Amino acid sequence: MSVIFTLAGLALFGITIAGILRTLVVPRGLYSALVFRIWSLLRGGLRLATTPFGGGYPAIDRAQTWLAPLILVGMLTTWLGGMLLAYTLLLHGTSDLSWSVSFREAGSSLFTLGFASGDRLHLSVIDFMAAATGPLIIALLIAYLPTLYGAYNRRELEVTLLQSRAGEPAWGPELLARQSLVSTETALPELYRDWERLAADLGESHSNYPVLISFRSPQPHRSWVVGLTAVLDAAAMQLALDPRTAPPEARLVLRAGFTALRDIARTLRIDFDPDPDPDGPIRLSFHEFDAAVAMVVASGFRKERTAEEAWPHFRGWRVNYEALVYELARRSDAVPALWTGARDFPSVPIPPRRPADRRPKP
Repeated sequence: MSVIFTLAGLALFGITIAGILRTLVVPRGLYSALVFRIWSLLRGGLRLATTPFGGGYPAIDRAQTWLAPLILVGMLTTWLGGMLLAYTLLLHGTSDLSWSVSFREAGSSLFTLGFASGDRLHLSVIDFMAAATGPLIIALLIAYLPTLYGAYNRRELEVTLLQSRAGEPAWGPELLARQSLVSTETALPELYRDWERLAADLGESHSNYPVLISFRSPQPHRSWVVGLTAVLDAAAMQLALDPRTAPPEARLVLRAGFTALRDIARTLRIDFDPDPDPDGPIRLSFHEFDAAVAMVVASGFRKERTAEEAWPHFRGWRVNYEALVYELARRSDAVPALWTGARDFPSVPIPPRRPADRRPKP
């Protein structure tokens, strides 16, 4: 049995180390079963906690604010617990120490508490390894936090800047309409360039560190996935309605956007079609698109094509990212904005709030 306990301890040690490295160290979007099981368990528990408050979006948003911090605490607790059990098995399997003494010895070394059993001579190597492991895991997680919050701050800066252009919650047609109302259409190319760069950043950071998906925006009606969807929809509408004057940056941000979404989807193991049919169906209806076109045109947007003529072109762009956006918005419990799909909680799409016209009357 001592051999079995030793091998079990070595196996658990290897599995725990591999989980730490793939989550905190390896610069590639690798799937971590531990992280996603913790995410699923905590997300379900927080949603359940909102039941007495009606389970609507305001309650969901307040509860899910705690999801990302709890995931980080859960990761640390699980890794330290795994190491504690691994070293307990190793100590028990390589000595005649009882289970209670092995556990005490492992905990003493892992957490550097300074007390230990009397039988220490041939266990010193294991004790020293345990003494190094605990602080190392904590140090790696502490070093992990600045990377997370750096990516979070870059993301939220652009999401906040988008609020004055696309409303809150953001919506693609509203973005085009507001630029037309205040005659700032020339600012769209710069906006597309900024979001092209942000999309590349999202694809890199959120696939390498999936816990970022659970970090919510400071304001309840803002969301990175909703903001990205709004920019992609605005670019797709502009290319579909007015292709000759649409800036080339619109095509670039679309490409960068759905490429980033696919990178994140691969890490989360979300199935998607890598080469969708441009004539394939989408869940957004033509009726919704037609109503949005009418609103945008009424705001002064110039169009070369009618809604019927533009619809196949718009659908050809949106088929590349719609399914991924809907799934990420659902999983992240994002604000139920227009054109972002259904949620796991009862919700009605929230239209953006447009500020009142305060210009002095002539």
